[in-house]
Amino acid sequence: MRWLIQASRQDNLLKHFSAILTLSALLATACPLFAADSATTDEPVDVLPSVGRAEELMFRYLSAEITYQRGNAFAGYANMLSIARSTGDARLARRATEMAIAGALPAEAMKAARIWHELAPNADDAAQVLLGLQVSNNRSDDAKASLAKQLASSSTAMLPMAIGNVQRLLARMPDRVRASAMMKELLEPYRDLIEARIALVQMAMVSGDRTAALKESREAISKFPNSEIAVLMHAQLLENKADGLKLLADFLKKNAKSREVRLTYARMLFEQSKVAEAKKEFRTLLQQLPNDQTSLYALGLLMAQTNEIAEAEKYLSTYIQNLKGQPDRERDASQALMILAQIAEDRNDTTAAMAWLDMVATTAQNGATNAALKRAQLMAKSGKLDDARALLNQTDVENDDERVKLIIGEAQLLRDADKLPDAIRLIQDALEAYPDQLDLLYELGMLSEKNQQFDVMETALRKVMKLMPDGQHAFNALGYSLADRNIRLPEAYDLIKTALSIAPDDAYIMDSMGWVEFRMGRFEKAEEILRKAFSIKPDPEIAAHLGEVLWVRGREEEAKKLWRNAGGRDSKNDTLKSTLQRLQIKL
Repeated sequence: MRWLIQASRQDNLLKHFSAILTLSALLATACPLFAADSATTDEPVDVLPSVGRAEELMFRYLSAEITYQRGNAFAGYANMLSIARSTGDARLARRATEMAIAGALPAEAMKAARIWHELAPNADDAAQVLLGLQVSNNRSDDAKASLAKQLASSSTAMLPMAIGNVQRLLARMPDRVRASAMMKELLEPYRDLIEARIALVQMAMVSGDRTAALKESREAISKFPNSEIAVLMHAQLLENKADGLKLLADFLKKNAKSREVRLTYARMLFEQSKVAEAKKEFRTLLQQLPNDQTSLYALGLLMAQTNEIAEAEKYLSTYIQNLKGQPDRERDASQALMILAQIAEDRNDTTAAMAWLDMVATTAQNGATNAALKRAQLMAKSGKLDDARALLNQTDVENDDERVKLIIGEAQLLRDADKLPDAIRLIQDALEAYPDQLDLLYELGMLSEKNQQFDVMETALRKVMKLMPDGQHAFNALGYSLADRNIRLPEAYDLIKTALSIAPDDAYIMDSMGWVEFRMGRFEKAEEILRKAFSIKPDPEIAAHLGEVLWVRGREEEAKKLWRNAGGRDSKNDTLKSTLQRLQIKL
């Protein structure tokens, strides 16, 4: 027994000795105080004190570090700062500052940073840390003096960078109003610089003073009429979008080659539904910069939206070719590839469609799931339903949302193959794993409605309403179903009214409201609503409903013309076909 005790003591001594060696090695790398002198550099540095490697000093340092590591941040900081003061070593003051910051001790961090800066007055990192702490702790007077000194000591070439640094620091002040006022005072001597003007605009916006931001941006444009950033910022601030468009258009008359302004102008035109004008601006950009990826991408999407298929294919294929197989960090290349695949599919070129889909994984950051769905649709369309389903089941996913998307896609393949019971069973099985998944519930409702299982549909949609009371789709779907079956019309009206209150500009919900008005015999109101819906979205289904209202009101030729045009866009639309069949009309 005795020799066992003796052996145990020896093991403990060895472990203790090993720990000392390990700590010594760490000290040599973590704290330059105990390491060899660093190599000299050309940069000016503060003179470091000559500190002996006394055993007492080493153990004081170790004690501070171990105390901090054991969770007592204040004691560790206090011990480290005490050593820094007694030795005059800035490196230990820096370590004390780090401990206080990490330990969420703001007042102590400020004290340590001040001592660090005093011990190393030429160290930029000490000055910046102290300044950052002053700003974040609302020590505005101290910060203001430091920032003013920084700006005054900056060379002409470095002044724009110094202004940016001041702006970033003041943006961290809790008191935004005080920060904005301080920024204005600090930059008053530098108002002849565009960087100062822009910083003042941005700080005013951050502090919530839109009036001051507009005033500053107007002055910036007046002082720097050819500044892209000044005009872009002012256009963004203007509430009246027409004024913003005019401002940018006037700027482009004098600065025709300003890419950023023209891009912003084109985007604003598109946002205000001025599609033709937006196309013109993007084409101008392409004339100036033939391989501008943003313009190629935007024109491709715009052309696809306006059904100019050949032009869409030209621009998007050029855009994809220019990527050369590399991801696009600024745009979603998968969207371009999906459109190109759809164009190829529409002309029955399945091989080309598959080739575009194969590029999604390598050329786009996102969209692999969408590509798998489209590939499965093409396979099912060619009669390979089982292969299509196998593809979806074998597709790797990163999360449950993507898996649900694939399940719904598979159900839609079954629906299109006239296997509605199988599609419904698939969704019901998925709901056992994801009982409150909104997309699955909504899909169950739509499939059940198509299969005339109206009780299942209503149960599913009402659960969606309960889980997502601010979502318009379930309210609209159930309301439209009731109206289309011409039952419980007051209830249908209330449901659609709720949907419309959530999404007042949704053309399809307007269509539902027009349809329920028609079912309730309010033909004039129905026509008014349906015309508005059709002007927003000239969809064949809306055309079918509007045409029926016109037909019932005795304007048969107008109705036929509307239906013929709608059939030219989509002759396979179910609602349009059933309407013509029910009314026994041949166009």
